[in-house]
Amino acid sequence: MMRTVSFTDDDGNQTEFYVEEQTRIGGTDYLLVSDMPEGDANAFILKDISEDTSAEAEYVFVEDEAEIGALMKVFGEILEDTDLTM
Repeated sequence: MMRTVSFTDDDGNQTEFYVEEQTRIGGTDYLLVSDMPEGDANAFILKDISEDTSAEAEYVFVEDEAEIGALMKVFGEILEDTDLTM
């Protein structure tokens, strides 16, 4: 069973994403998620911005192009048999 995470935007709309992979870089957790469990899905990278003492993780979309490029290389190496495009 594929793990999912729920994301609530600023307007209170909730969206469920499918966790494809996760990694920790420089003490920060990142999730590679998709909007569909398989097939031609859209991929997004979420960054954990929660405090260490928080009971729940708080994620935001990574929007910085340089950060996305670096993370796509990392996730591409982890998922070497998968074509990752954003």
